[in-house]
Amino acid sequence: MQIVVFVFNSWVNTMANVITYGTYDLFHVGHLRLLQRARALGGPEGTLTVVVSSDRFNWEEKHKKCAIPDVQRAEIVGALKCVDKVLFENSWEQKRQDVIDNKIDIFVMGDDWKGKFDFLSDLCQVVYLPRTPDISSTELKRQLKGLAESGK
Repeated sequence: MQIVVFVFNSWVNTMANVITYGTYDLFHVGHLRLLQRARALGGPEGTLTVVVSSDRFNWEEKHKKCAIPDVQRAEIVGALKCVDKVLFENSWEQKRQDVIDNKIDIFVMGDDWKGKFDFLSDLCQVVYLPRTPDISSTELKRQLKGLAESGK
């Protein structure tokens, strides 16, 4: 049985299993805040599973090259106190099975993915959290490239 309580003007589970996905390349405060908010949705007795996109998946499916290898990105994410478990993402299709295998109650993504994972709503609650304004790995990479090109 799940118990739900009202805290700080929002409903929060006291024991829900939460899952989220991401690349987490050039880990930044936006990643941290999203993971902390995802973990809070599970309540004090809940868990947060974070699924880190593998290098192969990023290259072959997303056509992205990461600056940080997947094993190191997973180690960084796993070191956070809000994270209970880290898995690797190897295909778009694995999300449904991950939800089932890990007994997930809440699937969380940033709101830039709004609507894309609603197909999981027959298995769990799907939540899209607002992104942290003015920060993204893409923007950080753009800024770093600009600095490198300017010689500063």
